[in-house]
Amino acid sequence: MTVTWEELGWERIAAGVGRCRLPGWDCTVGLVIGGDAALMVDAGSGLVEGARLRTEARALAGRAVTHLALTHPHFDHVFGAAAFTGAEVFGAAGAERVLADGREALRADAVGNGLHTRVADEAVAALAGPGPLVPVSGELALPLGAGREALLVNVGPGHTAHDLAVLVPGSPPVVFCGDLVEESGEPQAGPDAAPALWPAALDRLLSLGGEDAVYVPGHGALVDAGFVRAQRDALAARFGVS
Repeated sequence: MTVTWEELGWERIAAGVGRCRLPGWDCTVGLVIGGDAALMVDAGSGLVEGARLRTEARALAGRAVTHLALTHPHFDHVFGAAAFTGAEVFGAAGAERVLADGREALRADAVGNGLHTRVADEAVAALAGPGPLVPVSGELALPLGAGREALLVNVGPGHTAHDLAVLVPGSPPVVFCGDLVEESGEPQAGPDAAPALWPAALDRLLSLGGEDAVYVPGHGALVDAGFVRAQRDALAARFGVS
């Protein structure tokens, strides 16, 4: 039985492309469906949430998630990753070191932001799964079948030292921005941010998607190129960058 995006509480963005806004931190996850593959963008904030997303993605795509792209190594985007058993996992080069060596810092950040200790502990214990992370240094095209592909692009540093964007060509093009772009609040610059380089990362996003793209923030409603450009200028003023 075929289900619709709306029936599962997802938002359809374009043909075969949708996203879900998760409770708690209003974090976005995305799904791109191809002819013989399915790409998940980010994984949620815990194993139970990740398992729910895996089940919903399978219902929408008609197949298991085959690829998982992590836009950056923050707990609300990666703690559900181990639920995607069998998926090939991608991230910006260097993110693999954060997930391997920075787990306690991720746990502390998660608990400090209100994630239940048990949920955080389970996620940290499983964070090595579902498999080794494939680092993306420049651009990597993922063929998904039936003429569809997704382009993974290392556009950072900016929000973190390891920011990955996902471009889905089409009409319209869709760009998953991670937390380089936020709509529901001011972009957060934590201790792992690179403020001086953040505006340039947004310039790369705009070059990637163009004027007609739909831009999917890490938190908040869908936005257009004008919004991204305005946020780029606001960040440049905030951080004293030309």
